Amino acid sequence: MELTLLGTGAPAGLPRPDCPCAACAVARGLDARAATALLVDGALLLDLTPGAALAAARAGHSLAGVRQVLLTHPHDGPAVELPPGLPAAGRVPDGRRLTLISGHRVRAVPLDSPGTGYEVTSPDGERLLYLPPGGAPAGQGEVRPYDMVVADVSGRPDALARLRAAGGIGPATDVIAVHIDHDVPPGRELARRLATLGARAVPDGTTLLVGEYHAVPDLPRRALVLGGARSGKSVEAERRLAGFAQVVYVATGGGREGDAEWAARIGLHRERRPASWRTEETCELAPLLGESGPPLLIDCLALWLTDAMDRVGAWDDEKWAAGGERALRERTAELVTAIRETTRTVVAVSNEVGSGVVPATSSGRRFRDELGRLNAAFAAECEQVLLVVAGQALPLRG
Repeated sequence: MELTLLGTGAPAGLPRPDCPCAACAVARGLDARAATALLVDGALLLDLTPGAALAAARAGHSLAGVRQVLLTHPHDGPAVELPPGLPAAGRVPDGRRLTLISGHRVRAVPLDSPGTGYEVTSPDGERLLYLPPGGAPAGQGEVRPYDMVVADVSGRPDALARLRAAGGIGPATDVIAVHIDHDVPPGRELARRLATLGARAVPDGTTLLVGEYHAVPDLPRRALVLGGARSGKSVEAERRLAGFAQVVYVATGGGREGDAEWAARIGLHRERRPASWRTEETCELAPLLGESGPPLLIDCLALWLTDAMDRVGAWDDEKWAAGGERALRERTAELVTAIRETTRTVVAVSNEVGSGVVPATSSGRRFRDELGRLNAAFAAECEQVLLVVAGQALPLRG
């Protein structure tokens, strides 16, 4: 099955008309995108957008053989003119199946938002799933893996999570991001974010073969996300696991009775996380890393170290010299060994504290030094290390 992406952008396109934002300002050349529309084997057009006939011609195709035009979502603004010779555009009721004269079979997939998804099966059996902007399957049971999924990956990463949980996305499924808007900077940053979700983007006019092998972007199994206070490091870590239906969020800070500001911080983190994620409040990381199970998001190593130093009396110079340092080294080594040997997907967050003012107390300097050592040892066992500065993720490794 041959799929030509006549456009890959959001309904308003990219750049958006008259939008002054930075993403729109740099969306030029191959990063410029028309509204998403798909041409399947020259016979089926999914979504009718302005300039579809011209876009097809630029890609070396014609719309003359199109036998069915299906819409996936309400189209705002003036009606789009139907190119001469095309059948009237329409939407298929949820669950309804169509068989085209070309031999393609189409099933309308119910969504959790206004719109309709379409499952397209070619005469040879290749299977494609196309979802509209902001759409995710609703109430879908277990399904066989699709050969290709074309969806609003950046806007609805939870749709991928649902499909993975239901079996619709397997190790060989090619996930293509469309409906790309100005919420993610184009170019390398877009590619990086999509890769963490096991997806990729292609330029407008690209023709793909559904079912053809393509290397699926590989999410590094162990990643460390570093950053200063309010740098966006926790958001970056959560974003990296947004495509998984089940994640264990390991909160090493726990609760602090009577601390309203700390409670507010915890509340903000919980609001960002998907409801399907489970929270564990613990600093016993080695046993969790030694178990099999869903991905772990550890937030954060600095609070884990604070607890570890509390346990060995590291804040007191005499206790530190009398065995506290040795005990902390043993506990840190246990954690590093656990991350080296774990079979789980792990994203850990930690503070980068060594670049600012030198702490005035010996205990403060001790914490700074020990966190630097822990970060370095932990990073050495990770396939990817990121430094987040002002919300921008800078890859240090991987």
